[in-house]
Amino acid sequence: MSLATGTGMTAEEFLARDDWPRGTQLIEGEVVVNQPGLPHQLALGRLFARLLAWADARPGRGLVCLSVDVRVTERNVYGPDVWWVSEPRRPDRSQLTLEGVPDLVVEVRSPSTWRYDVGVKRVRYEEAGVAELWLVDGSARSVLVYRRSSASSPSFDVALELEAGERLMSPLLEGFSLDVGDIFDA
Repeated sequence: MSLATGTGMTAEEFLARDDWPRGTQLIEGEVVVNQPGLPHQLALGRLFARLLAWADARPGRGLVCLSVDVRVTERNVYGPDVWWVSEPRRPDRSQLTLEGVPDLVVEVRSPSTWRYDVGVKRVRYEEAGVAELWLVDGSARSVLVYRRSSASSPSFDVALELEAGERLMSPLLEGFSLDVGDIFDA
């Protein structure tokens, strides 16, 4: 379920309130509430568990985290389903929010908000400097990967669609590898 309410809100106004329901984001000044279903949460859990195990297996692999408010622009505050930052960008435990955008963002498909993920959110993440974006599509059982070929690339210049049987890997995550099918299979 998704509910859009109000338009023209700024990130500052959005972040000043602490009573938003879980799953609330500010997208182009519009408050969007999404309550993900079971397939979303199962895929999210599997992917998060694998990324967390990879990060925890060796010191210096950065921080993997579940959704927190990420200020992307003055009219956009997103809650990526999963995100990762490199060790040098790891926030102090006392910080309430992440400074800047994550290095890697993962969004898992919810029927009511997928249009935002593949549309304006993908564009805003790219403009804000996210190095890599994974869009996990449970309906197609695939992962859309957008990344920069180098740190100096001004935009996502690599686009991949990976399906079951193919390995999800990233140049950002040395040693991480996951069969796409494992995200969707219990």
